[in-house]
Amino acid sequence: MFDEVVHAPNRLRICAFLDASSTAEFSVLRDLLGVADSVLSKHLKVLQDAGYVTISKPTGRGRVKTWVSLTADGRRAYAGHVVALKALLNTPE
Repeated sequence: MFDEVVHAPNRLRICAFLDASSTAEFSVLRDLLGVADSVLSKHLKVLQDAGYVTISKPTGRGRVKTWVSLTADGRRAYAGHVVALKALLNTPE
């Protein structure tokens, strides 16, 4: 199913990256997308509000890092969106 939340290019790239890994650190996603912290934060907020990602900041020694993971709902939404995109590409003209 085509998913408007996932469809935005940066959010699609975030979901694709997270689908291939269990978790990613905020700075890795920021560097992957080549965007400012604020831009990534806005996209993650949209995904989090939709229930597609979880964001955690485990405390411990040193600098606190922000970790992002795709939820089960997020994986389903991403997979469904990919199927919908592939169906668009395979539609005869």
